[in-house]
Amino acid sequence: METLKGYVEHIIYQNEDNGYTVMELVCGEEEITCVGTLRGLEPGESVELTGEYAEHYLYGRQFQIQSYTALLPDDIVSMQRYLGSGAIRGIGEALAARIVKYFGQDTFRIIEEEPERLSEVKGISERIAREISMQFTEKRDGRDAMLFLQKYGISGALAAKIYNAYGMRLYGVMRENPYLLAEDIEGVGFRTADEIAARVGICADSDHRICSGLLYTLQQASGEGNVYLPKDDLLAQASQILGLTAGQIEPQLANLMMDKKIVIKEKEGGQIVYSMPYYYAELNCARMLHDLNVSQDGADGPEREEKEAALQKIRTLEKELAIELDELQRLAVLESVRNGLLILSGGPGTGKTTTINMIIHYFEREGMDILLAAPTGRAAKRMTEATGYEARTIHRLLEPGGPADTPKKRAFFERNEENPLETDVLIIDEMSMVDLHLFQALLKAVSVGTRLIMAGDVNQLPSVGPGQVLKDLIDSGYFPVVMLQKIFRQARESDIVVNAHRIHNGQQIKMDNQSRDFFFLERKDVNVIYKHMVQLITEKLPRYVKAQPYDIQVLTPMRKGNLGVETLNQILQQYMNPPSGHKKEYRHGERLFREGDKVMQIKNNYQLEWEIVSRYGIPVDKGLGVFNGDMGRILQISEFAQTMTVEYDEGRRVQYPFSGLDELELSYAVTIHKSQGSEYPAVIIPLLSGPKMLMNRNLLYTGVTRARDCVTILGSRKTVLEMVQNERQQRRYSGLADRIKEIMREEKQI
Repeated sequence: METLKGYVEHIIYQNEDNGYTVMELVCGEEEITCVGTLRGLEPGESVELTGEYAEHYLYGRQFQIQSYTALLPDDIVSMQRYLGSGAIRGIGEALAARIVKYFGQDTFRIIEEEPERLSEVKGISERIAREISMQFTEKRDGRDAMLFLQKYGISGALAAKIYNAYGMRLYGVMRENPYLLAEDIEGVGFRTADEIAARVGICADSDHRICSGLLYTLQQASGEGNVYLPKDDLLAQASQILGLTAGQIEPQLANLMMDKKIVIKEKEGGQIVYSMPYYYAELNCARMLHDLNVSQDGADGPEREEKEAALQKIRTLEKELAIELDELQRLAVLESVRNGLLILSGGPGTGKTTTINMIIHYFEREGMDILLAAPTGRAAKRMTEATGYEARTIHRLLEPGGPADTPKKRAFFERNEENPLETDVLIIDEMSMVDLHLFQALLKAVSVGTRLIMAGDVNQLPSVGPGQVLKDLIDSGYFPVVMLQKIFRQARESDIVVNAHRIHNGQQIKMDNQSRDFFFLERKDVNVIYKHMVQLITEKLPRYVKAQPYDIQVLTPMRKGNLGVETLNQILQQYMNPPSGHKKEYRHGERLFREGDKVMQIKNNYQLEWEIVSRYGIPVDKGLGVFNGDMGRILQISEFAQTMTVEYDEGRRVQYPFSGLDELELSYAVTIHKSQGSEYPAVIIPLLSGPKMLMNRNLLYTGVTRARDCVTILGSRKTVLEMVQNERQQRRYSGLADRIKEIMREEKQI
């Protein structure tokens, strides 16, 4: 490590998001290009830098900054340079020269301690003197705060976030309860706050630490899809995280209840614990569902006559459109007419799309406005192609927005109870993917009187986010549900459809390779699986299904291991997008990104801006929000601007600062869970072994049903057969069905 001392001559580039800075430092007689994360530095400031020299392939020799300390100028020349640099608004070079000439070495003391004396200098009024002093003090406070935070091993970028959030309160927060950082500052979790607290000297059994650890445990559980945890499970998991006994932890549950951060409910088998927002999300959903669940019968006549009239219209439509519905499909259309809410479910090939089309035609004939939506861009595109009507993602339908300082992880939609969707009928497909947060936002935007039709396959994996909305709606028993069962003749010709139903029913599937669209290749060696996977993607399947290699999707049960997402993506990247002198690369932690790579957004980011540009590069549309599961390709990597441009479906282009690349990962291979709602021309599923709880029927069923034209399973026949027989799934704690029952019971009592 080397140390440089000098002053900032010129800032060439600074990224506002992450603080990445390229600047010229004057060090003695030499000007040195320095790069690193520096926040709040202005030209003219004196600094001490620690780091090392590196040779950049494009920009030459640079000093890579590891850490820095801002220094107050200690001589007249440096003082004048700093004041005249523009760091203090209202002071130019000429005025800086007059101030320093008048006060000499005493200049900075006068500005801090006797600012009124600045008015003795020609051209400075008392008001300007106060403003100069205030700015000077703010910058000094910021520098002191950064130095204070760096003593505890806090990086410059995080220190800037803490200072921006708390200002001068940060000293009290750091000394008394650094666990507040986990609640207040994006990017700081319990683990980071706990490390900081340990350096500060907070005791391991402090009340603040235990409360933060309990909330963190509930947060981790929500990441696994749970809305609450049984109290005993919560205490056991928190004990492991905190290194304390359940007896030491349990008393803090009462404190968290008093602070309105958790809710404890009685349930058969013991108490359950919710994080407050999750409990009220379920309760709000239950209340809104109750209000929407109104019968449409009897408004203009007896129920029987209304029903017969609707059935007659349905039969007339069947004749006109040359579509013959089965009894359950016809019932679904009828129930959509008679009720404010309808849940339509069924496996592949059972006619959900035909039923939805008939519902659309019926309401269109009635002169009603209809909106269609699905959870992901791919699912919305499929819905558009299947119905001929525009479908949007639920997020775009709700119009993401909000103030600039809205936290990225928090949903803020323009459409809500005060500005509802303007439609008579709303049809949502792929409801199994919809989590509790998105469902609550959707219901807020649906006004009473709007018909809400929710379609999806309840036998697929539940949503990636917390909750199991579709299953809970059905299990509550309070809403009209039609489960389509008949597999239609055309669908029966597809072994993908037939085998999917056999998997769901626990029946063995055919793996004799006599099929046109379902293949199994027995391979026991991992390296052989890699080889055949690459051959299938790059040579055989594109010709067979008439698609591009990038459209062929590898789906795997796991993230880790030889056949997990992380390993497979590294291997597939080498073959599908190898290194080239024409393609720029950037390594972010363990991930290497290269121009042309296939990538996926792995977090909801409601404030990320996108734009669609014409062939001439002129923006034609723009908006906010990129969401978990969105897939795209890297168009450009700019080391100078420290940004990466990704293009998603519909030509939406997003610029990511390098600091935001935690939200992206390669997607040549994705987990089956992440593939929900998507359809690919062909999928390859490698299956050798894995945890029994994970390798189950539900997972295999979901993976197989992602393919439109071809499924290829590579691996162990024994593993596939065991998955078909394995009904065990990891339990997901969700209480929406209970909240619905509570609301309905209360309504009956009233």
